Amino acid sequence: MGKFEITTRKSGEFQFNLKAGNGQIILASEGYSTKAACQNGIESVKKNSQDDSKFERKTSSNGKPYFNLKASNGQIIGISEQYETESNRENGIESVKKNAPEAEISDQS
Repeated sequence: MGKFEITTRKSGEFQFNLKAGNGQIILASEGYSTKAACQNGIESVKKNSQDDSKFERKTSSNGKPYFNLKASNGQIIGISEQYETESNRENGIESVKKNAPEAEISDQS
């Protein structure tokens, strides 16, 4: 089962990572100024991860596929790693869809 880990950046901002059951990070957040805003971001991921249209499939400047997960307002709430293939990117999206809704929250901030 997946889990969200909340951590604090050196700048003092809060961030979360969604990790798959194997511990691999499958989605990373932006920095948030408050823990409450970070927790709201997690709830947004849980909700929006079930709508395929919220996943924006992109290609980085070095040609590697990745994706962004967007909220209803169009704001990016999570960014994936860069993948070697588009097929791997699709597997990453499926992993977010599978893991996010029931993921526990581990506060390490």
